[in-house]
Amino acid sequence: MSEEFKERNGVEEGEESFAELFEQYSEGGGDDLSVGDKVSGTVIQVGENSVFVDTGTKLDGVVDREELLDEDGNCTVAEGDTVELYVVGKDSGGIKLSRAISGVGGLAMLEEAKSGGLPVEGKVESTCKGGFNVTILQRRAFCPVSQIDARFVDNPDAYVGQTLEFLITKLESHGRNIVVSRRVLLEREAAESAQTFVDETKVGDEIEGTVTRLAAFGAFVEIMPGLEGLVHISQFGYARVTHPEEAVSVGQKVRAKITRLDRDDKGKLKISLSMKELAQNPWDTLSATFAVGDIVTGKVVRLADFGAFVEIAPGVDGLVHVSEMSYTKRVNKPADMVKEGDSVSVKIKSIDMDKQRIGLSMKDAEGDPWAGVADRYPAGAKIEGIVEKQEQFGIFIQLEPGITGLLPKSVIARSENPSAFEKLHAGDAVEVVVGEVKPKERKISLTTGDARDDGDWKDFAPKRKADTSSMGLLGAKLQEALNNKK
Repeated sequence: MSEEFKERNGVEEGEESFAELFEQYSEGGGDDLSVGDKVSGTVIQVGENSVFVDTGTKLDGVVDREELLDEDGNCTVAEGDTVELYVVGKDSGGIKLSRAISGVGGLAMLEEAKSGGLPVEGKVESTCKGGFNVTILQRRAFCPVSQIDARFVDNPDAYVGQTLEFLITKLESHGRNIVVSRRVLLEREAAESAQTFVDETKVGDEIEGTVTRLAAFGAFVEIMPGLEGLVHISQFGYARVTHPEEAVSVGQKVRAKITRLDRDDKGKLKISLSMKELAQNPWDTLSATFAVGDIVTGKVVRLADFGAFVEIAPGVDGLVHVSEMSYTKRVNKPADMVKEGDSVSVKIKSIDMDKQRIGLSMKDAEGDPWAGVADRYPAGAKIEGIVEKQEQFGIFIQLEPGITGLLPKSVIARSENPSAFEKLHAGDAVEVVVGEVKPKERKISLTTGDARDDGDWKDFAPKRKADTSSMGLLGAKLQEALNNKK
């Protein structure tokens, strides 16, 4: 009878015969378990060197306490905890349990591990062509790169130096040709985890997980070892996200709601997650944040033929119609004024809470240049402007950005030097006089400012006396009668 068995059951020297009978009675009590079986049992005692586990049979399991220590040397289990271990041996004194086979072992132990599907502990020593060199039980083994993990391996060097658990998939030439796989073990554990998850979880449940990797379309979140769900890029939140790294990072803890839970054609579990559904809708508090007439700064997030969508708060976009982009420029398409990513100042023109639509204006945020135009340009004021273009009916002259007046052809024709105006080109500076200002119609008429144009042109026309020489005798008599009357 083992000393460990005596100590655990409180056996005194005088009671040894009874204990031996008890131990003999227990022989065959673990026949339901075989080497390689996975056991889930409750810790019933934590000793100085061993941990005893209730295996559900007449024989308890024993695992070396050292296998259950963390990096700091602290035991990771306590009485009452549930542990999952593998059967690595049996005798009349109990069932030997282990997380995986490790240490020094012979060919028989390797063959037993292979046939029983028992994990073996191995250290990844280096990379080689097509995979890795792994040391298990002080023997060299090969692990293909596709078998080191359940996911695609971007950086093989990251695995070098790690001690991991593997399954032996090939054992030939008396142990000189050993091939191992970690992926098979991970997928086996993932399948068990997935089934447990499906049995205990439903759509609508909230989960907490860790972001494990990012893709162009979203982020993968590990819910439990070997089980991942996908947060699509549209489900990070209400804010517009172009790249997943704008919202989350690898290693970050996140909370999400399960929106889909089913299996694909191959039977693989698909889990869709949403962080957005756990976030507050920004429209719920919009009225307390924004009001019509507010001038705010936003980011251009999308262009359309009819305007630009501007995000003024995370998850809140408004539309700047092409007609609301500028007072000073003729805008044919939004791309003439802005591009995606630009920061712009806008004025809120309308808010429709029911349809969740906001109308914005860039030009009103800058201010209407026609406001107060009559005060700045009184009739008769002499000013200098820049020729915008020549048309058949006159010349358009810019007085300031957004303010353009028209010098009509008919006015130019009455000028003392019309050719000086007719020779003007776009961009030329010219001095003119303000004629009439119509702010409501956004029109200003201009004059040349010379003497012949400063009022009614008839006042400057030469006065001629009436010619009576061709009126004949009757005309002469009438003229004489008029003179005598005076």
